[in-house]
Amino acid sequence: MERKAEVKRKTKETEVRVALGIDGEGTYRISTQIPFINHMLELFSKHGNFDLEVEAEGDVEVDPHHIVEDIGLCLGAAFFKALGEKRGITRYGHAIVPMDEALCLFAVDISGRPYLRIEGQVEGVVGGFDSGLVKDFFLAFANESKTTLHIHLISGENPHHKAESIFKAFGLAMRMAVRVIEGKLDIPSTKGVL
Repeated sequence: MERKAEVKRKTKETEVRVALGIDGEGTYRISTQIPFINHMLELFSKHGNFDLEVEAEGDVEVDPHHIVEDIGLCLGAAFFKALGEKRGITRYGHAIVPMDEALCLFAVDISGRPYLRIEGQVEGVVGGFDSGLVKDFFLAFANESKTTLHIHLISGENPHHKAESIFKAFGLAMRMAVRVIEGKLDIPSTKGVL
């Protein structure tokens, strides 16, 4: 069974399309009107080995928040849809990623319960992008993917490096969590559902 999904979202503020291939090769085509988010999603795709297409347009002249949040919503919904019943998946994933002086620990549980905890902050403007929007992206992703995310920025000074360590770790942790364990067909929960 191919674990793929396409999600579209159109509002008065944005129009977003996300196509995701979980069992991919890390190929990507990202076009969002926000070069920094393009870069972060490319890192996520490449390091997670996810095939990813993102097309997003929106009222960035008002505030990039709308488009960043809606991309997070669509990517989260694509994971939720592509994983189906989640039979045989590892469920948990984690990664510790350095990026020069920055260090991020990222942990995920594909639990069916959305939750986000972030320790440490990405502050500042990078290429015209308010890096505080990183939190908005992950909150939207957690809500729509129904995953528990823990992001701990252990160190860092440069906001670009901090964001980059987060998105690389995001890709690696998700790759681990969605991996199918050979020979396992059950749902990894004593409840029998995720």
